[in-house]
Amino acid sequence: MSDQLDQLLKLRAEARLGGGQERIDKLHAKGRMTARERIDLLLDPGSFEEFDMFKTHRCTSFGMEKKTFPGDGVVTGYGTVDGRLIYVYAQDPTVLGGSLSETIAEKICKIMDLAVKNGAPIIGLNDSGGARIQEGIESLAGYSDIFLRNVMASGVVPQISAIFGPCAGGAVYSPALTDFIAMVRNNSYMFLTGPKVVKSVTHEDVTVEELGGADMHSSRSGVSDYAAESGIDCVEYVKKLLSYLPQNNVETPPMLPTQDPSERRAEELNAIIPESASEAYDMKEVILASIDNRDFFEIKKDFAPNLIIGFARYSGKVVGIVANQPSHLSGVLDIDSSIKGARFVRFCDCFNIPVVTFVDVPGFLPGTSQEYGGVIRNGAKMLYAYAEATIPKITVITRKAYGGAYCVMSSKHLRGDINYAWPSAEIAVMGAKGAVGVLYGREAQKTDDPAAYLAQKEAEYQEAVANPYVAARRGYVDDIIEPARTRFRIIKALGMLQNKRESNPMKKHGNIPL
Repeated sequence: MSDQLDQLLKLRAEARLGGGQERIDKLHAKGRMTARERIDLLLDPGSFEEFDMFKTHRCTSFGMEKKTFPGDGVVTGYGTVDGRLIYVYAQDPTVLGGSLSETIAEKICKIMDLAVKNGAPIIGLNDSGGARIQEGIESLAGYSDIFLRNVMASGVVPQISAIFGPCAGGAVYSPALTDFIAMVRNNSYMFLTGPKVVKSVTHEDVTVEELGGADMHSSRSGVSDYAAESGIDCVEYVKKLLSYLPQNNVETPPMLPTQDPSERRAEELNAIIPESASEAYDMKEVILASIDNRDFFEIKKDFAPNLIIGFARYSGKVVGIVANQPSHLSGVLDIDSSIKGARFVRFCDCFNIPVVTFVDVPGFLPGTSQEYGGVIRNGAKMLYAYAEATIPKITVITRKAYGGAYCVMSSKHLRGDINYAWPSAEIAVMGAKGAVGVLYGREAQKTDDPAAYLAQKEAEYQEAVANPYVAARRGYVDDIIEPARTRFRIIKALGMLQNKRESNPMKKHGNIPL
């Protein structure tokens, strides 16, 4: 028996070295971690249980029978983060560049199946050169098997991808199907075709970083939710994100006791709205003043900053925050912000996370680039997401809520549960100045002082239409609240809605305007 145990220990030691110490040393020299080091950093100490440590590929073509490594190019298993079960796989770049083989796909699919059966999140730590070309169709079939499981797990358990190195070609689609993606600056990249192919086809000269780096995907494409400064920062981001998420779609997010009183007033909010309707202010200050301990976990901070999304807590309860940002493009909705908001609302709806919406929106961004890009179709995604959502929905209109954008931003008409307005709210088809120009522009030209006439009409319009009391009289706003009491009113509403039950008509699925 001792000989057999010695052999087991020897094989385990060999498997833990992946592609060998020399390759590990090269990886460390580049400032990068191994697959096992990333798992150790992610999971609670001593909690990792590994599967398929001795599994090897079956390929015998192109001399591959001489290149076998225990575990092949991925480390898979389960463990805990803050005591909560998760399933994890980490691609190992020291083994044939982490390229995906048939057996690697089998290992990944095994833990994905277990995650769905047992209702726990799936975390993918990606660092792979793509498909293993020596295996051909088996590698492509393996990718497709993973993609199918990504889709089947969607909305059932949270899926998070962290990109630590290359992720190219077909490899990008598994992360793209997951709920959140974090990348590492100057180390990770994602693209379908690399710079050389781009050069040969389109004659564009572009670097790897410009084409698919963390900063590009976090600010321009919106593919990534976070550009981490280092591998450690990336793992810490994933751990913090997990703290806001439930284990699965039938559980609720974890509560976190707080010493921040629910009745705490935020006096600064009574003075945050500028006197001039055209003057900007920072909506993040509104959010921070109302949530627990000013602790806001923002998502996609650098992409479409005219809309803010992220997670926070009110009296310990997790919520998703969606808010227009008046300090960027006046808080207008456009193509990118609509897509950003719609996907986030739908995620929250999947996982029983109430959504709190702060509204200060002058409308949709005009212009040919927006119309040609399909702002109608993309704006409808946001509308669809709010209307479809059955989670508790609380809306606070702080200032402008104009036109179709008013309808889209979790209005009462889209099944908003509780809709509040501050006294500064302006709810109308358009701003008073624009409306008066349409209504009285020609008439004003017939007067001795057109400017004075329009100013008078603007004041009348403001009094008659563009204020929260008109909406309140109709019941479209449930109450007009003191800004300083926003936190308390939201917490009370969340408590009232905690047992909300609402369902949509029976159907296979809707057809969101993609």
